[in-house]
Amino acid sequence: MTDARPVRVLIAADKFKGSLTAVEVAERLGAGLRRAAPGLVVESVPVADGGDGTVDAAVAAGFERRLVEVTGPLGEPVTAAYALRDGTAVVEMAEASGLRHLPPGVFAPLTATTRGTGELLRAVLDAGARSVVLGVGGSATNDGGAGMLVALGARLLDDRGEPVGPGGAALAGLASADLSGLDPKLAATEVVLASDVDNPLLGPKGAAAVYGPQKGATQEDVATLDAALARYAEVLGAGAAAESPGAGAAGGVGFGALVGLGASFRPGVQVLLDMLGFAEALERADLVITGEGSLDEQTLHGKAPAGVAAAARARDVDVVAVCGRLTLSGPALGAAGIRRAYALTDLEPDPARCIAEAGPLLERLAGDIARDLAA
Repeated sequence: MTDARPVRVLIAADKFKGSLTAVEVAERLGAGLRRAAPGLVVESVPVADGGDGTVDAAVAAGFERRLVEVTGPLGEPVTAAYALRDGTAVVEMAEASGLRHLPPGVFAPLTATTRGTGELLRAVLDAGARSVVLGVGGSATNDGGAGMLVALGARLLDDRGEPVGPGGAALAGLASADLSGLDPKLAATEVVLASDVDNPLLGPKGAAAVYGPQKGATQEDVATLDAALARYAEVLGAGAAAESPGAGAAGGVGFGALVGLGASFRPGVQVLLDMLGFAEALERADLVITGEGSLDEQTLHGKAPAGVAAAARARDVDVVAVCGRLTLSGPALGAAGIRRAYALTDLEPDPARCIAEAGPLLERLAGDIARDLAA
């Protein structure tokens, strides 16, 4: 990298959960790079993988942020954002039905509802969107997307002809389902299910077993939810869809999207990179800086840094990563296409201080990257 022309650095990092958004990560890295090496040309494309921060990444890329009041996971009203540009909408399930809307220490694995996600989708359809990216990470729910479908016009009834209650457990009493009342605008709308997980709906690798405990489900709750979701799939006559990759995403909302919305499944980071103009920015880059709060084994399975690194490696562009905490070995990083990782814990061993002072520490890491680049 000793060309006469300036070295061009592309920052394409995800959020540092609990401390910095992807936009803030890019701002801090950019400031540190420019201070250490004023001759660098720095460009940023904040990225996400479909979970928390997906709408923010879209807004940073030029989408318009819009707000709407919807039903939260516990049934209370919450304000949720979506992003819209030229008929394409980005919907982040966590905005409506996410863990962020639960009080500290409170979980509701059996009763939390995705109704608000359906209301958010209805809002984007009413706003004229005919292409929708539905990012489904960070959910508080395990209802198979049943609440979402009801909000969009489906009827899910018990054996008395009454609507089943909210949440996944109530689906055990499902007797009939009528999807004919779903919003007719869906028929003319392309819906992409953007997720970083490809689990099926049911069984030991399914929505309840794998992700239920993260949402407060006990082993008894997991069994209850898995049986209720199996009943749901049976009544909908969609057993094959229950086995589809992504059906188990976000407590089974993937299944609801595949069956009820006619969605297609794609890895979230690929969808977001395409939508945010990453490929065009990559063509101008000599070095890519990616990262997220924790670079660990999970990173290698569909998280944003792995997607960024794979795309950069395909174009033979060097990649380094920044993170708060690093547990991946050098060979594992190399296999993922990441030449080197810089961790906040290299500068500050106290994790609490790393979280509290992530911004200034990232600027210092950026200075280290700039110096290594010049070496």
